[in-house]
Amino acid sequence: MSVAPDLATPEDVIFPPGDLYSDEPPLETDLHRLQMTLLIQCLEWLWQNRNDFYASGNITIYYSPRQRKSEDFRGPDFFVVLGTERKPRKSWVLWEEDGKYPNVIIELLSDSTALTDKGLKKQIYQDTFRTPEYFWFDPHNLEFAGFVLLAGNYQPIEPNSQGWLWSQQLELYLGVDREKLRFFTPEGQLVATPEEVAEQEKQRSDRLAAKLRELGIDPDTIV
Repeated sequence: MSVAPDLATPEDVIFPPGDLYSDEPPLETDLHRLQMTLLIQCLEWLWQNRNDFYASGNITIYYSPRQRKSEDFRGPDFFVVLGTERKPRKSWVLWEEDGKYPNVIIELLSDSTALTDKGLKKQIYQDTFRTPEYFWFDPHNLEFAGFVLLAGNYQPIEPNSQGWLWSQQLELYLGVDREKLRFFTPEGQLVATPEEVAEQEKQRSDRLAAKLRELGIDPDTIV
């Protein structure tokens, strides 16, 4: 069932100030908070040399009151906007961002939000936001699904052999690894966090040092 826009004349439209902080409630559990932070960190690390995107989570998206709104609506747990300036924001105010809606949205399900995330929010993202890709993930039971906008309607994204879902917008896979939702490159490599990259480099350095010692070389003497 499509969502009809609320009718309003220009003089009836009142835009809230664009410097408002997010009015989103805190994420429900540590698992939800850590999962959101993980997604943001990994994408920002992978795209550290790019300045044409904005990735955030649990902040409010303000869009025109002439569009369909619900008092139950709150900002996505994680979203990415492409083709925009990479800079900190307190909220995403559509009319100050060239009318850009998110290209990708991920909601983290919970017992209290699952029905809304699968119902009303999905309908808003499809009919009003026209967001090309929408995913949801439950950090507790690991339920994971994704949808792509085709001919105006969300269609399920078919998983690959590993159960991952392809995001054409991000040119990355999304999949569950060690009970966390993670990004994977087209080649199947896990997109690491900065901490994971540092740990991998330390492990490589330790292995090299051990090999040098086996050869009778003190690695501390090598400049």
